[in-house]
Amino acid sequence: MATATLNAIFPGLGGTIMAIGIMISTFGCANGLILAGARASYAMARDGLFFRASGRLNDAKVPAWGLTLQGLWAVFLVLPRTYNTTTRAYGNLYNDLLAYVISAALIFYILTIAGLFRLRRTRPDADRPYRAIGYPIVPALYIAGAAAILIVLFVYQSATTWPGLAIVLLGVPVYFLWKPKESRPGARG
Repeated sequence: MATATLNAIFPGLGGTIMAIGIMISTFGCANGLILAGARASYAMARDGLFFRASGRLNDAKVPAWGLTLQGLWAVFLVLPRTYNTTTRAYGNLYNDLLAYVISAALIFYILTIAGLFRLRRTRPDADRPYRAIGYPIVPALYIAGAAAILIVLFVYQSATTWPGLAIVLLGVPVYFLWKPKESRPGARG
C-alpha cells in the first residue's frame, strides 16, 4: 500500500524510495539492537549472571566479547535449515525468528510501561529526568494496544507464539542456575 502510494506521487520511483526507507529503518533498528544487546550481556556479566569475559570492555571501551557472542548466536539462529512439507521447499529459521520473538518482546514492553505506573505510585517524589508524554492516557493506550496484539498472536499465531514464550521462560531456570551463590536464598554471606 505504501509503495503504491509512493508510486502514485513519484511515478517510477515509489518502489526505490520505499526500499531506501526500509533499508534505513532496518539498519537503524539493527544498530540499536546490536549495541543494546552487547551492553545487556556486559551488565549481566558484571552482575555475575553471564560469562565473565562479557563483563570486560576492550581498549575502545566496547564490550567486544558481548558483541562476539551476540554475532555467534545470530549465526547459529540463521543457519539451520527448515523444510516446509506443504510447499516442498527449503527455507531457514530466520523466517520464523520474528514470529518467535515478537510475543515475548511485547510482554516485556507491556511490563516496562506498567513499571511507569508502579513507580509513580511507589516513588512519587523520585527525580524524573524525562516525562512520559500524555501520562497516564498514552501509556495506558499503549498497554491496551499491545495487549490486544498479544492476544491476537496467541490465538492466531499459536504455532510460533507459544514456543517463543517457552524459549523465554527457559531463561528463568537458567537465571537461578547462573545466579551467584552468595545472592541465593539461604546462602551464607
